[in-house]
Amino acid sequence: MGRSGTTVRWGVLATGGIAAQFTTDLLGMEDAEVVAVASRTEATAKSFADRFGIPRAYGDWAALAADPEVDVVYVATPHHAHRAAAGLALEAGKAVLCEKAFTIDAVEAEELVALARDRGLFLMEAMWMYCNPLIRRVAALVADGAIGEVRTVQADFGLEGPFAADHRLRDPAVGGGALLDLGVYPVSFAQLLLGEPDSVQAHALLSPEGVDLNTAVLLGWSDSGASALLSCSIAADTPMIASVTGSRGRIDFPRGFFHPERFTLHRTGHEPEDHVIAGDGTAERYTFRHEAAEVMRCLRAGETESPLVPLDGSLAVMRTLDAVRDRIGVRYPAERASARV
Repeated sequence: MGRSGTTVRWGVLATGGIAAQFTTDLLGMEDAEVVAVASRTEATAKSFADRFGIPRAYGDWAALAADPEVDVVYVATPHHAHRAAAGLALEAGKAVLCEKAFTIDAVEAEELVALARDRGLFLMEAMWMYCNPLIRRVAALVADGAIGEVRTVQADFGLEGPFAADHRLRDPAVGGGALLDLGVYPVSFAQLLLGEPDSVQAHALLSPEGVDLNTAVLLGWSDSGASALLSCSIAADTPMIASVTGSRGRIDFPRGFFHPERFTLHRTGHEPEDHVIAGDGTAERYTFRHEAAEVMRCLRAGETESPLVPLDGSLAVMRTLDAVRDRIGVRYPAERASARV
């Protein structure tokens, strides 16, 4: 930990848009300090460091991983580099928060989890949705039987585009397509409530480059008979809503279900109940602070994984994403043959 014994010192690995958003939120937290940033070039790292007042900038990842002042590394590279970046930090003895999708495939995710567990180090997928107070409240309500037995989950996440052929979302080499960037949210939402499915069906529209532009997914759970109808797109501005229907009620999320400021609980025989995030909801809806706070809580408590974003859950989501890609015929150059479902 930091010099105070409570301040957690962060190193940021990558300098893109999500790294900037996360760093901005960290700088607003009293118990967090951003002490270093790394990029593939020193100039890019220095520019990011100057922008945010970060004391040290490195032109290679290994230097950040070796920095003795860094307690935890936040990995914000594109998907295809998560395994290498997070693995480098873990090998150097650092705790790691790694962006989602966790890796390019389940094989790489399993390797990272095995490495972290072998070294006794903290590792967490940056699934900020799981740390949102309202998502946590819904998970608790469902677990407590507030809507009875879950029958269906519906969720979608789509962006209108169009994205140029040279955009990263169209590039198979970096794990492009709708699924890993956007589909990970509906899939993670469904599996938060129902666990790993035993049936996966999918249909997709593919780009000329071979990534998915629009994907529909049907998941099934044979023990309960529950199903999830999910979709993602980088070719259509979908509603971005979610609904969980049970035998005795329903929970509805408005647009932006993955960073909600409210949801409505419908229970048989009761008036609808609106649940709203604390305050006006504007700031809390988009924040990464809940996620960062959970990482720092775990580090102070000596925990090597978060109960809110458990590693086994992240592995299960990656297996489902692999299965979806298998059904729709999407394969990435970085993916190893052993990853094929």
